[in-house]
Amino acid sequence: MTDRPILFSAPMVRALLAGTKTQTRRAIPEAMQESYSNYDDWCSNVSAGVPTSRQWEREFYLERIRIQPGDRLWCRENHAICPRTAWALPKTVSPDDADFAAYYQADFDRSGKPRWKPSIHMPRWASRLTLYVTDVRVERLKDISEDDARAEGVVQRPDGWFTVIDVQRGMTGAATHAVDSYAMLWESINGLGSWTQNPWVAAYTFVPVLGNIDTLPATLEPAGDSDA
Repeated sequence: MTDRPILFSAPMVRALLAGTKTQTRRAIPEAMQESYSNYDDWCSNVSAGVPTSRQWEREFYLERIRIQPGDRLWCRENHAICPRTAWALPKTVSPDDADFAAYYQADFDRSGKPRWKPSIHMPRWASRLTLYVTDVRVERLKDISEDDARAEGVVQRPDGWFTVIDVQRGMTGAATHAVDSYAMLWESINGLGSWTQNPWVAAYTFVPVLGNIDTLPATLEPAGDSDA
């Protein structure tokens, strides 16, 4: 079991906080795909020219991706370190200076905004969300199911349309099917045409817990195992 950081945009943080997001998909790194291409060429040479199958490719990536079931992920998000009395908003007080705290862009919807720091620069102590990884799959992006798209944070509106949570804050993605809404979300993050490319992705399923990773247990207790 390993602790690792993971980046999330503000809309996805809000989905995590709302309990509508229990999966995330990340593209398999190009370097790993190049490594597989070399492996595929080698297999073709020693197997009478028969290339490796899609299942072989999936297993190749699955054995090499860093995140595995049992790992914990601490979420990094856009933030600002400010005086801890600046706003009546969720915050995490700095362990080095109790007069300062981390505020989160995902919570901010008012004037007088601070200067946000990119999520990549969030220190571990400022993280407020921890994900306990329960399952890891490798698949093509377009293999995502309707249920998986919902687990990615897509919700159904009262009028029956599917959309990404917090669409009113500038996100787009209204569609008649959850997968179509997720496709719009993917392209908003990864660029136009990225859905059509249908890359290999690692699909992580997790249990999100509100709390800093260093204040939480190494593993989650199975339901019903408490002393209560």
